[in-house]
Amino acid sequence: MIYGVRPVIEALQAGNEIEKVLVVTGVKSEQFPELRKLLSEKDIPMQYVPVEKLNRLTRQNHQGVIAFVSPIVYENYEQIVPALYDIGRNPLVLVLDRITDVRNFGAIARTAECAGVDVIIVPSRGSALMGADAIKTSAGALFKIPVCRSANIKDTIDYLKACGLQVVAATEKAKDYHFQTDFTIPTAIIMGSEEDGVSPEYLKRCDKRVRIPMVGEIASLNVSVAAGIILFEAVRQRI
Repeated sequence: MIYGVRPVIEALQAGNEIEKVLVVTGVKSEQFPELRKLLSEKDIPMQYVPVEKLNRLTRQNHQGVIAFVSPIVYENYEQIVPALYDIGRNPLVLVLDRITDVRNFGAIARTAECAGVDVIIVPSRGSALMGADAIKTSAGALFKIPVCRSANIKDTIDYLKACGLQVVAATEKAKDYHFQTDFTIPTAIIMGSEEDGVSPEYLKRCDKRVRIPMVGEIASLNVSVAAGIILFEAVRQRI
C-alpha cells in the first residue's frame, strides 16, 4: 500500500502499477483534484469509503487516501495478440469477466499457465486485486503469464475477433457442450463472474456459447474448476 495524497500522485507519475485507490468520502486536500485527474487519465478505479476502513488498513497518517500497488506489470493485449501470430503461436486467450475472489483468480491463473494460455485479460474495474494471496494461489503463474487490463471488455471482444480469434463464452445457458467446440483454431475463452456468469452484453458478441455437462444435483461449478475443464479440453484437442 501507498498512503497519502502526494505519495500516491508521485507513484502514479513514476509509472507504478496501481490496482485501485481508496479515498475517504469528503476528503479535503488541495492536491486531490490532481490525483483524481491522474486516476481518470490512467483509468484506475477510485472508491469512496468511510474513514474507518482506511484506519483499519493502516495506523499511519493516510490523509484520506490509500493506493494498492500491483506486484505485476500489466501488459497491452493489442501488442501481445498480433505478436503471437508473428512467432508462430496458435493464440489461446482467457478473458475473465468480474472474477472478484482472489483465490479463484489465482487458481485460474495457475491452470491457465499450465494449459499454455498466452494472455489473461481482466476488466479495469470489478476484478480481483493482484495481491499476495493471488500470487500465492497462482503458484507464481502470475509472474509467468501476461495479464492485461481492459477498460471496455466489449471493445476487447471485438478486437480479438478482428484478430481472427473465435470468442467462446462459458455459460450454463448454452446448448452445446464444451467438447463439441473446435479449440484447435485461435480462441479466446470467456469465464464469467462467480455470482452471475458472463455478462449478457458479452454473450451477444461471442461466436459460441458452451456449457459443461452436469449430472449431479448442484447446478454449477466453481469458476476456477470450470475454467480448468474447458482449458484442458483445448489442450487435449491441440495435442
